Amino acid sequence: MQICSDVIGLKYYHRYLESRLIPAAGAKNKVILLFGARQTGKTTLLQACAPTDDSLFLNLQDRRLRRRYESDPGVLVRELDASEKLHTVVIDEIQKVPALLEDVQFLYDRDPGRYRFILTGSSARRLKHGSANLLPGRAIHHVLSPVLQAETREAELLSLPLPPQERFPQRGIEDQLLFGNLPGLHSEDRTSWDATLETYADLYVENEIRQESIVRDMGAFSRFLSVAALEAGRWVNYTKMAAAVGVSVNTLRNYYQVLEDTFLGFRVASFATTRKRVVSAPRFVFFDLGVRHKLANLHATPDLVRTQAGELFEQWVMAELHYRCRYHGSGFGISTWRTSTGAEVDLVIRAGGESIPVEIKWTERPSPSDARHLETFLDLHPQTARRGYVVCRCPSRQSLSDRVVALPWNVF
Repeated sequence: MQICSDVIGLKYYHRYLESRLIPAAGAKNKVILLFGARQTGKTTLLQACAPTDDSLFLNLQDRRLRRRYESDPGVLVRELDASEKLHTVVIDEIQKVPALLEDVQFLYDRDPGRYRFILTGSSARRLKHGSANLLPGRAIHHVLSPVLQAETREAELLSLPLPPQERFPQRGIEDQLLFGNLPGLHSEDRTSWDATLETYADLYVENEIRQESIVRDMGAFSRFLSVAALEAGRWVNYTKMAAAVGVSVNTLRNYYQVLEDTFLGFRVASFATTRKRVVSAPRFVFFDLGVRHKLANLHATPDLVRTQAGELFEQWVMAELHYRCRYHGSGFGISTWRTSTGAEVDLVIRAGGESIPVEIKWTERPSPSDARHLETFLDLHPQTARRGYVVCRCPSRQSLSDRVVALPWNVF
């Protein structure tokens, strides 16, 4: 495998997951399942990482190609058996033809070292709910994020090894709060960003939901998308939201699961290991703020930042740390903490055996009072929690107490 500097004539910026797609010398091949929302750069990443001289690329977005593999079971096995030079098999949008996973398993089990399989998907719903074979014991699962801050510069919290090659350029915080972090925006003129995000929202509903027949009532699901996007980042009240959308609570929960299965968002569960009674409702965050605004029918103008800066900044930091945890693997994750007595911490990072509470503030001038709930959390969890952070817009790193540090948004 090799890494190319340009892909289809466009400037290519390197991603953290490249290192996970390239096998280490002498390592046993595993099937790689690369999931992620549409337009997070899965196809571009594979085109950059997979050599062209010994690779078979199958893009199942192509309707004719999809029909061929649907109508002729076993054709992939026969095609590979007929070619001695093919060693890498890349299948894009594997959820379009889940039966191909059976062929991949057969080929892998027959000769584990013969092929390098890399499979991508923008929806895990058909694979999970259709009892598709997810290659237990044979596959490594990854989820590709939008462009992370930690992929563009050094980070203090959950840092990621940076590629030595050219990385995505850094952008201002207001740009990211308004337009999100889809990688394709970097190859477009700024004047087209709004239209690109509008198209994304329309295609998500059409391609991922309607064409795949994921939900029966598209009207109700469209109403849900708008309400869920407007309520993003807040604690989910299933009963009130179900009434607003006009569906049952069970249907609403299923709709949220659809968003997770199509990688459009993620739940932030409650941190429950505490002596105090905690509020157990989750928060739900969309994977990208630019897409979220379009689904919520909000206009990406400076007025949006002026009126909702705190909420948007909170969601942006949550998404950034969620994906950093995913890249770090098992033992890492984020949760939220709120007690019935009013103590509240925006995020708690689980980092191995450590719990790290994080407050998220839009302020440029953090004060020791911003650390008070972090101190409460630290006092209640002395075995696992020893330090806390306030992520904000301060110009430089600041100490707010013996255990709490304020970090600038472009450093954390």
